[in-house]
Amino acid sequence: METKEDRWRKFGAIVVRLTRGENITREEARECWRQICEEEQSDLQQGAFIAALRAKPETPEEVAGTFEALYEYDTLKVKVNTPEPLIDNCGTGADTLKTMNISTGAAIIAASLGLYVVRHAARAISSNCGAIDVIEALGINVESAPEVPKKSIEQAGICAWNAFLPTVHPKTLARVLSQIRFGSTINLVGPLLNPTMPTFKVMGVPNQQMIDIEAKTLRELGFKRAFVMHGLDDESGKGMDELSTLGVTHVAELAEDGTIENYSLTPEYFGLKRAKFEDIASSRNVHQDALSLLRVLAGKDSGPRFDIICLNAAPLLYITGKAKDLRTGVEMAKSAVADGRALNKLREWVRWQNEKPEDGLPKLEAMINQL
Repeated sequence: METKEDRWRKFGAIVVRLTRGENITREEARECWRQICEEEQSDLQQGAFIAALRAKPETPEEVAGTFEALYEYDTLKVKVNTPEPLIDNCGTGADTLKTMNISTGAAIIAASLGLYVVRHAARAISSNCGAIDVIEALGINVESAPEVPKKSIEQAGICAWNAFLPTVHPKTLARVLSQIRFGSTINLVGPLLNPTMPTFKVMGVPNQQMIDIEAKTLRELGFKRAFVMHGLDDESGKGMDELSTLGVTHVAELAEDGTIENYSLTPEYFGLKRAKFEDIASSRNVHQDALSLLRVLAGKDSGPRFDIICLNAAPLLYITGKAKDLRTGVEMAKSAVADGRALNKLREWVRWQNEKPEDGLPKLEAMINQL
């Protein structure tokens, strides 16, 4: 019979292999993360494994094994009834450019155009203001699950799962993320651990090297279509887990037949003016970042923030077939803001992702009055 000491030694041997730059199998990664989920290893052993796996870095097979363990042992499963397949656009975080919350604005616009957007997001760790922090400031209930988010995706076509809730991830995700301040394999799989598993995925990654790894991982996991990106600021050389209006964006697009196409995009391709980082940077204040997002959705800011949010709505519309191409997607997003659909969708989201509408709508309307 295997003893605790036996498990620790075997686990430690895998850590040694990783520190030597050796890859481990999908099954080995899955088992190591299972032991982390079940806390069968000491905190020091867990931390050493997580750091060594990231430093190597990870292969698609290792990332897939990580996902399988965390999804099976640490993720709530919720079935929803929607007329169309689900899509998520949460990125990894851990990038070097700390922008305003772009992906949330893109998700709201996409939902206003008929998509069913099921977000799996977190409070700020590597960023200044996390997606959950910002939508909470707008009046959305992020502390109640599963019934409130389930109701919201079914009724409003959009919801957000708070990755830090123990009802969503009871064992590992919040425990580990609350104790580390560096990017890890959890950043790569965390956005995939959605209680209402989507068919489509738009995902930003923290560096160019991770694009192909993440795209191949999404293929391994059976996503129908996916869009993986890393955007650059040509002035500083730093990057973001979004499509960029500051410079070139590198993309890997997963097609239905399993092929992956790599290409690059520029703001000029979409007819957009290049911005400067200061134009889209986070204010480092949740309330101010929420107001910045709200100004865009309300049609009161048509500058660089508007451009980058509409740009990042385009991949959602494109891979689900709502837009024939990315440029059409950008124009559709702009129209949804101009005619009020985007702001109305936010109101609808706040109405449904609360126990009662009056729990969130007055908060949102008070912020709208500040614009």
